[in-house]
Amino acid sequence: MTDNKADRNERFEEFKGCRFPTAHEDVTTLLAQINPVKYAQSRNFSDGAVSRLSPYISRGFLSTHQVYSHVKSLGLSWYQAEKFTQELAWRDYWQQVWLAKREGIHSDLKRPQERVSNEEMPRAVVDASTGIEAVDAAIRKLYETGYMHNHMRMYVASICCNVAKCHWLTPARWMYAHLLDGDLASNQLSWQWVAGAFSNKKYYANQDNINKYFKCAQKNTFLDLGYEAFEELEIPEVLLETTTGAVGCSLPNTNPPNLDATKKTLVYNYYNLDPLWHKDEDVQRIFLLEPSVFQKHPVSQRSLDFAIDLSKNISNIKVFVGEYEELLQQVAAENIVYKEHPLNAHYQGTEEPREWMSSVQGYFPSFFGFWKKCKRELRK
Repeated sequence: MTDNKADRNERFEEFKGCRFPTAHEDVTTLLAQINPVKYAQSRNFSDGAVSRLSPYISRGFLSTHQVYSHVKSLGLSWYQAEKFTQELAWRDYWQQVWLAKREGIHSDLKRPQERVSNEEMPRAVVDASTGIEAVDAAIRKLYETGYMHNHMRMYVASICCNVAKCHWLTPARWMYAHLLDGDLASNQLSWQWVAGAFSNKKYYANQDNINKYFKCAQKNTFLDLGYEAFEELEIPEVLLETTTGAVGCSLPNTNPPNLDATKKTLVYNYYNLDPLWHKDEDVQRIFLLEPSVFQKHPVSQRSLDFAIDLSKNISNIKVFVGEYEELLQQVAAENIVYKEHPLNAHYQGTEEPREWMSSVQGYFPSFFGFWKKCKRELRK
């Protein structure tokens, strides 16, 4: 190992004093609490040792490379750290699929979802009234906090897609909107995986499974059956009424900032709020909120406010509500710098790369093909 405690302290010293707009503690504390061994043992349980770093990674405040560097510095064996590292790799994998398929992630990617009954989602899910106590509690928590456990996300997706037989896209958009860590690649492709559109089979979870991992003892629900019964299950009555689950937010009503047309300008956005990006340079910093992006991919007011609050960690940043073309009317493209991202294809200026956990890039039909190459590199 090349990292030591002093290196770790220096690496994350710059995060100290940052403003974190959730109930979570700051990033340095969250990093210090990472326990890859306990994570591997308990991550699927409602009270498992998860990192709670996801919102900061999704908003580009923290990279998978930074988190992996910290885990690597702990001095654990590869076996002890592998599961946590693999989950970080899933994030990079989804991003690589997005880069390769672009708009394709919003439609059935590998095969059509089977036995679709409608293009909406169950109203009972939106209303947190499915009758599955752990699921309804988790949906209420999502609305209150912007958080839902990853295992629970799979349960909700299975209920919507494989029990209620809704196409995955509408409920996926609903969930993305409410998650503080909403990431289009991870979200859309995970829903497709559950629905069998980006996997070899559909994912089902019965009541016993939910009881085990969310520590409850509920019986006699529409999920209280053996796995062999799911394929022939009729849509439960409670799930028959559907809705779009539409969500929206209001962008800040601010006057256009005064900009220096000749100054080097860094463009931040919903997916890039890196507080250390060109940190000590004398540059102009713009947090760009494009109405067209939020119209196409709506988020809740809570999710937007989280990003806006997080941006306040970036010194002298100015919020610009408008399209990129409008920004170009004030600052010449040759003076603009931005980070590569699938939603930035229309940007003009100097593109800088994102920070990845490994050098493995390109499209892989399955995660494990991608992981095999990552693992070979990371174990060195």
